[in-house]
Amino acid sequence: MNDPELVEFATKVFGFARSGATESLVAYVDAGVPVDLTNEAGDTLLMLAAYHGHAATVRALVERGADPGRLNDRGQTPLAGAVFKKEPEVVRALLDAGADPREGTPSAVDTARMFGHEDFLTWFGA
Repeated sequence: MNDPELVEFATKVFGFARSGATESLVAYVDAGVPVDLTNEAGDTLLMLAAYHGHAATVRALVERGADPGRLNDRGQTPLAGAVFKKEPEVVRALLDAGADPREGTPSAVDTARMFGHEDFLTWFGA
């Protein structure tokens, strides 16, 4: 991106996802920002909200059509990120949205096993 205004705008929108500013973020999505917009690492708004523990933001993005199984450039899913950060509300929101705990590298199942998160493994039926 060479347009400084566009870079500033994207930085602001991704910042809303990271900080859990749900109302501000969904206002932009409702106005036309793609719900599966990705940053330079392939992280979606949903990935950033999930990784940073914002369950309400995750739910709002999913309600607007965000893909809960979309992989970033490293092959990671939002669900695996939420498991890594041990965010049960986010994990539940993503499972309710249809996220597959066996997708990605490492998958959410692999991540839960790696860090001994037995509660998540039970949720995943693993």
